[in-house]
Amino acid sequence: MIIHELTHLGKMKKLLFTLSTFVWSLSVMAADYDLGSPFGFCTCSSRTEAASTFDMNGGGWYAYPVPDDFAGKVIVLTSDGSDVDMKTVIQDGIKNYDVIILDGSKGDFLVSSSISVTSSNKTIIGINHARLCTQWHVTDDLKAALDAAGVPSMSTSSGGGMLPNGTSVTEQAEYNTRKIIIEMTGDNDEGYRKAGIFTLSGCHNIIIRNVSFVGPGSIDVGGNDLISCINSAKNCWVDHCDFTDGMDGNFDITKKSDFITVSWCTFSYTDRSYMHQNTNLIGSSDSEATGFLNTTFAFNWWGTGCRQRMPMARVGKIHMLNNYFSCTTAGNCINPRKNSEFLIEGNYFEKGVKKYYSQSGAKAVTWKSDNYIAEASSLPASTGAEVTMPYTYTVAPYGDVPEVVKEKAGATIFTDVSTDMSFSGRISESSSSLPFYSLSGQRVNDSYRGIVIQNGKKLIRR
Repeated sequence: MIIHELTHLGKMKKLLFTLSTFVWSLSVMAADYDLGSPFGFCTCSSRTEAASTFDMNGGGWYAYPVPDDFAGKVIVLTSDGSDVDMKTVIQDGIKNYDVIILDGSKGDFLVSSSISVTSSNKTIIGINHARLCTQWHVTDDLKAALDAAGVPSMSTSSGGGMLPNGTSVTEQAEYNTRKIIIEMTGDNDEGYRKAGIFTLSGCHNIIIRNVSFVGPGSIDVGGNDLISCINSAKNCWVDHCDFTDGMDGNFDITKKSDFITVSWCTFSYTDRSYMHQNTNLIGSSDSEATGFLNTTFAFNWWGTGCRQRMPMARVGKIHMLNNYFSCTTAGNCINPRKNSEFLIEGNYFEKGVKKYYSQSGAKAVTWKSDNYIAEASSLPASTGAEVTMPYTYTVAPYGDVPEVVKEKAGATIFTDVSTDMSFSGRISESSSSLPFYSLSGQRVNDSYRGIVIQNGKKLIRR
């Protein structure tokens, strides 16, 4: 493995300029639907009051001029592509640095179990096709053993028994799956059940961008998700990421977590997954505390292999904005449940997606007329009071959604970044009326001073 701390100011400027150029270019090419900046619930501190905003900036480097010394602030981690467990390296990087850059130019990052993120004010960015993958994964031999035992036809809500390690399991399919794995592997501690990537616990102001997360394959063992937000994790922005083959879920938000935005991400499953392709759970039970779990899903793509929970949500106020669904195997896509509130607008359900919506016990659902369903037998009806959001946004026409999402969603930015790229661009004050953007891609006002992007050129405003 290669660990590289950036302490040289000039070198850091080059990398930040390169990243910012990609962000700016993306927002232009995606017809300005992708602004390359935090939006939605992650920028809020109230689920109802528009004036209650949150300064969503992660680990920083959004406020300039750049400090003279980056030591202890930014780290670049590069895997050598081997099967070495990099969990400790990544976890230490997150603990000790504000900005963690994962460089995938030399291979994937393998982790043995989910990385606990408990520190706040962090930015994790992937460059050069960075992939975080679980070491353990479902094998063909395991799937054959599960088939032979008849696990797919077993109950997922009742039955069960006592495992060889003394653990009681109350669901028949889960009990038999875990029993078979223990017998095949001899792993009485069931360490494989921790095969996830990040657990965001009790932290706030977290940005995760442009990373591909690859899991072990979905099986019914009550294991870890690729990303979990738990224990009051707040104000998190997960943007331009790919989620594939999460064990229990791809990305779940539970246990009083709040003010989350998931944007321009893809969710899918491959043949590695066996059952329980339940991709996004918001709220772990009907007894979840009310007033939390407020989440924005915008310009995401639920694709191959997704069957349930896109998302399934309890309690929270959920905004489904301009998402694309091509999951023809779906048993249920959007699923409002007990005490939840949903605003659903501008989404596109592709031909073949027949089970696109079901609600049970929702407090309110506003289903706008600008959603498109290619094979609708009947259109869902709104229920309860009108659901509104405490932030401003623009709804793209549903006809634009398939093209822009298929082209831009996922880890599609920062794909060819070098920390040694030459410094270019003019440095001067500009009198043009064109808008200015910070290096994070955020539009800034006339009073902003420091390094900015204008019309694709890097400037310093003094």
